[in-house]
Amino acid sequence: MNNVVYAGKKLSQAQKVLIMIHGRGGSAEDILSIASSLNVADFALIAPQANDSSWYPLSFLSPRNENEPYLSSSLGVLAALTADLESQGFSKSQLYFLGFSQGACLLLDFTAAHAANYGGIVAFTGGVIGDHVDHRNYHGDFMGTPVFIGSSDPDFHVPVTRVKETTALFEGMGATVTEIIYENMGHTISHAEIVQVNKLIFG
Repeated sequence: MNNVVYAGKKLSQAQKVLIMIHGRGGSAEDILSIASSLNVADFALIAPQANDSSWYPLSFLSPRNENEPYLSSSLGVLAALTADLESQGFSKSQLYFLGFSQGACLLLDFTAAHAANYGGIVAFTGGVIGDHVDHRNYHGDFMGTPVFIGSSDPDFHVPVTRVKETTALFEGMGATVTEIIYENMGHTISHAEIVQVNKLIFG
């Protein structure tokens, strides 16, 4: 696919695939660099690149229609990626997702709209998208999928209330969620979070 960077194991040799979604102003290469700290040596790694380094123009807390058509287009990128991987023989349980900030919001919204028994979901500072959590957008059953959601209190971009609403949504849809709110962590990915996801998701 266009605007997608591949790393790690070749898809033909991998049993697991990690889809990595960068944040606003970031790049596919940025988010892929995190993999060196993760226990993913046996994974194929895939990182799509957003046009102009942004998946949608406004805050993720804006009304969804105000981020269109960019939001639907970006969600479509993830849909096309997962469909392509499934066409190559990967099951949903072999697919993992990881994202930071805007990328975390995008993958949380996408996976909640297409809940299934995924391998694991890692959201570094994010929540589902919209001015409120509209349960009509979300369908399926995570069937115990392990999910990690980490964030800072406070975080300028992602309020703790939306993190907690997202955790409740995912748990209600059958995910096994570990939510950790770090005091004054800042808008970043911390070593403590890396340790957690290596234990919970990539162990």
